[in-house]
Amino acid sequence: MTTSLVPPAGLTVRPATLGDAAAVCALLNEVDLLETGRADTELSRIQADLRHPEVDLERDSWLLFDGDRLVGYALLWDDSGGERIDVDHYVLPGRPGGALHLFDLMEHRAAERAAANGAARAVVHLHLNTAPTMDLPALRARGWRTVRRYHVMERHLDPAADPLLAPPAGVTLRTCLAEEDRRRAHALLQECFTDHFDHQPRSYAQWLGDIDGEHADWSLIWLAHVEGFGDAAVLRTHNDRPSTGWVGNLGVRAELRGRGLGGHLLRHAFGHYAALGRDRIGLGVDTDNSSGALALYERHGMTLDYAVDTWELIRPV
Repeated sequence: MTTSLVPPAGLTVRPATLGDAAAVCALLNEVDLLETGRADTELSRIQADLRHPEVDLERDSWLLFDGDRLVGYALLWDDSGGERIDVDHYVLPGRPGGALHLFDLMEHRAAERAAANGAARAVVHLHLNTAPTMDLPALRARGWRTVRRYHVMERHLDPAADPLLAPPAGVTLRTCLAEEDRRRAHALLQECFTDHFDHQPRSYAQWLGDIDGEHADWSLIWLAHVEGFGDAAVLRTHNDRPSTGWVGNLGVRAELRGRGLGGHLLRHAFGHYAALGRDRIGLGVDTDNSSGALALYERHGMTLDYAVDTWELIRPV
């Protein structure tokens, strides 16, 4: 495979800036409509991505233009400090050369970043809708392969059918408005997801950067305290998606799984977002998750909205 750092004729590429966030958000919503039938990318997410402390916008971001029209966007970041590199890639249909050119740039930069970390190879991960705008045979021809599938689940909400329920005996919930509770939520998430596929350990400061902690609504993140055990579970949600409330993380410590705590937190999210006037709530789940999360969500009425594959490329540096 030949790698070219020069764009195809008629197309231009430049790095993104913070001032491009609105244009990138509009592009991703165009892609959303094509892939899922619903524009659901929020501006705050794009702003957080572009401000991410582990992204050097000058070298780790790319905007693809056809004339003055923004038609593609790619971003790269390094959470691992080692061989694992993450990328995002979005291109409107009809520009296959431009789409592959962005892969040339991302793969080259991923090798650079892994080498700078002292790694012998770059293990690059990308999440794509199972029916994406990208040409999948062309992606496979570059050596990419699928390694995991995630389901995006959804559920209709109704204030009458989804009231806020009293917690089980011995369980109390509290929000994370206090700094000490934010730190506790971070510690619990690190513990609960340690064994999950693709989990990267994150310091508290890194986690705040991941979730745009400076602008997060901490009243939508709850800790569950179990009498005689302590803080045992965490529920992180956010309310900035255009069409749905969203559960970002639901984690229960291994010792207390299977006792209904996760189900109560899920129902708490249903009731809270129904009371806020939302008529839908969604979340993403690893279909190979060994904790039983997929079955939990299905038991509580969540159904498949669409699926996303994790694609992997291993490239020597």
